[in-house]
Amino acid sequence: MKKVKDGVYNVGVSDRGIDLFEGMYRVPNGISYNSYVIIDEKTAVLDTVDKNFTDEWLCNIERALVGKSPDYLIVLHMEPDHSANIFNFVKKYPNVRVVGNVKTFSMMYAYFGAELDGMTRDSRIVVEDGGKLSLGKHELTFVFAPMVHWPEVMVAYDSFDKTLYSADAFGKFGAADDSEPWADEARRYYIGIVGKFGVQVRSLLKKAAALDIETICPLHGPVLDGDLSEYLDLYDKWSSYTPESDGVLIAYTSVYGNTKRAAELLAERLRLLGAEVVLRDLARDDRAQCVAEAFKYSKLVLATTTYNGDIFPPMREFIDCIAERNYKERTVALIENGSWASTAARVMTARLEKCKDLKFTERSVAIRGAVTPAVEEELSELAKELCSEN
Repeated sequence: MKKVKDGVYNVGVSDRGIDLFEGMYRVPNGISYNSYVIIDEKTAVLDTVDKNFTDEWLCNIERALVGKSPDYLIVLHMEPDHSANIFNFVKKYPNVRVVGNVKTFSMMYAYFGAELDGMTRDSRIVVEDGGKLSLGKHELTFVFAPMVHWPEVMVAYDSFDKTLYSADAFGKFGAADDSEPWADEARRYYIGIVGKFGVQVRSLLKKAAALDIETICPLHGPVLDGDLSEYLDLYDKWSSYTPESDGVLIAYTSVYGNTKRAAELLAERLRLLGAEVVLRDLARDDRAQCVAEAFKYSKLVLATTTYNGDIFPPMREFIDCIAERNYKERTVALIENGSWASTAARVMTARLEKCKDLKFTERSVAIRGAVTPAVEEELSELAKELCSEN
C-alpha cells in the first residue's frame, strides 16, 4: 500500500514472477496491477487486481480503510487483470455498490455468469458518459474512453484532487518498485497493446485537455505527477503516429550471417554520417521492443532473406505487427538476400501495402549470397540517401 494523496492510496500489487504479459509481452521487471482507495464521507475502491493476488490486495484495502467499510467499487476496466476480484470483494463487503457503465455490466456477466445473479439491481450503479459520483469533497466525473483499449473502458476525474484515474492509458510495464525510466517501457506497452487505437486515444486526450490534471493514476506502472508535459507529449506523438526521433531502425533477419553483415555495415556508415541508429535482430531481440522502435524513429530499414519463396518468418511477423498498428508516414528502405529467385523485396513491399504514406528510398540493396565490395558501395549510397531524407 502506498499513499498517493491525503485520503488516497494505491492498494495494488506487483507481479514479479510473471514472464509474459497478456501471454506474449516479455516483462523482465514484472508488472503492477494498481487499485486505488479514496476515503471521504463515502469511500470508494477503484478496480481490483489479478486473480493470483486476492489475499494481498484485500489485506492492503483493510489497511487503507482502517476499520471503515467501502461504499463503492468502481470498475473502470473489465480486463481480467483488473476485474478478477470483483466478486471476492463483493463477498467480503456485501453492502458495497458496484459502479460501471452498461458495457461494464454486460462484460461482467460474460466473465462471471451465475455469480452476477447474486448482485441485485439495487447494488449496481450504471453511469453515463459525463456522469458524476460524489464521495463528499471528492467528486468523480466519468469519461468514456472506448477502445483504450477495450470497448467498456472509462476513466474517472476527481475535481478535488485534480487527479485522473486513467485505466490502462499512461500505463507501463514493470513492477511498482521498478526504477527504469518511464518512456521506454511505456512506449513498448502503448504501441504493443493500445497502438492500433490512435484515433480513440486522441479522443480521450482531447477530453483530458479540458480538465485541470495534476496527477495521473494508471492501472499499470507508477502514479504520474509533477510536470506531466513529457507524458502528454509522448501520448500525443504515439497516438498520432508521429516519429519521436529522426533516427533509423535497422531490423534484420539472417540465416548464415551475410544479411547481418550487410545490416551492420549500413549501421556503421549511417553512424559515420551522424545518424542515430538502432540495430535489431528480429529472430533474437524482443519483438515488442522492435515494434515500438519502428514507431519511435522516422526511418526503417528492413533486411531479410528470401525463404521458401517468401521472407524469413520473424520478418514477416514483424511487418504484420507494425502494419496492424497503423504504421505510416515513415521512410522505408529494403535490403534483400537471395542466392537464386530472390523475392524478398517484392514480398516485403506487398506486405507493407496497407500502411499509409510510406516513402520508399530510391535505392534498395540486393545481395546474392555474400556481401561483396559492390554491395558495400551500394550500402554506402543507401546510407547517404537515408541521411539526406528530412
